[in-house]
Amino acid sequence: MNNTSAPPSHPHGEKKENTLRLVAWETTRNCNLACIHCRASATHGPFSGELDTKASFRQVGKPIIILTGGEPLLRPDIFDIARYGTKKGLRMVMATNGTLITENLAKQMADAGIQRISVSLDGATRESHDRFRGIDGAFEGALRGIKLAKQAGVEFQINTTITKTNLKEIPEILELAIKLGAVAHHIFLLVPTGRGKYIVDQEITATEYERTLNWFYDQREKSPLQLKATCAPHYYRILRQRAKQEGKTVTFKTHGMDAFTRGCLGGTGFCFISHRGIVQPCGFLDVNCGDITKTSFPEIWNGSDTFLSLRNFNNLKGKCGRCEFRKVCGGCRARAYEATGDFLAEEPLCSYQPE
Repeated sequence: MNNTSAPPSHPHGEKKENTLRLVAWETTRNCNLACIHCRASATHGPFSGELDTKASFRQVGKPIIILTGGEPLLRPDIFDIARYGTKKGLRMVMATNGTLITENLAKQMADAGIQRISVSLDGATRESHDRFRGIDGAFEGALRGIKLAKQAGVEFQINTTITKTNLKEIPEILELAIKLGAVAHHIFLLVPTGRGKYIVDQEITATEYERTLNWFYDQREKSPLQLKATCAPHYYRILRQRAKQEGKTVTFKTHGMDAFTRGCLGGTGFCFISHRGIVQPCGFLDVNCGDITKTSFPEIWNGSDTFLSLRNFNNLKGKCGRCEFRKVCGGCRARAYEATGDFLAEEPLCSYQPE
């Protein structure tokens, strides 16, 4: 993959510079857990048609590469892939549930150049996390894996998907992340795709969404961790609104895992590659933008009609199209797609009314 931008002109609007910052590569759909919100509906494999190692080696480039799944540690050649990316000068990171990490695997992570892992904690206690993850022992397994990774010198962040079932536990999970020695806490707002469709009733309301993101903003100066909201583009509006109210200048990091650029990055600075090589704007937005086994990645990134459409924010519909924050928020395109079948429709979980 190359660090590329959109072509000089296209029928969807003016030229947009779109530096590819992050690529999430679904290295496998095989998984040892059965999480109730899983985007991929991942389960015990094996799964056919997964990109082989040789094909995998042709698909790396300049952005941060997130090796995800399923559970990437179930892929036998995962460290070969990580080493290859590291030798290319890429920042290789891994999204794992943590339960399979052993002392030996933690050492292999460090040796392969994995610079950070993310481990999901969706409950502050064994009972709540294990219920969310669908397997007894998931909480203790995640804590054990985190400890071993830390001992091997691999930094870690905590990811938390927020639903009605754990909304009240978020402060406790943040405290737990600090206690464990995490470098960051990233919160994710549920997008009802995959198995998540079956718990759509656990999606928090627009009012709860707004209140939670304002609380998260308040933690910025209280917490030693890097705090970032994902699949919660409204946060980038709130950052600016609150900073203006407090007479502060909004300054953000623009590079690295904790970079603040804009809300929805799907198709603009981020993309997802499935275990079979299908490119999507993100893992939650199940729209086929091209197949890297048939078309080069730069061709897809630069030429996909879906990507080009997403890069012109004037294409947004409803109140998202009228909103003065559309360039910094953009609304969750996956949530809009699941609700309406149109990824350019207005974000269904936003209580803000544009001026």
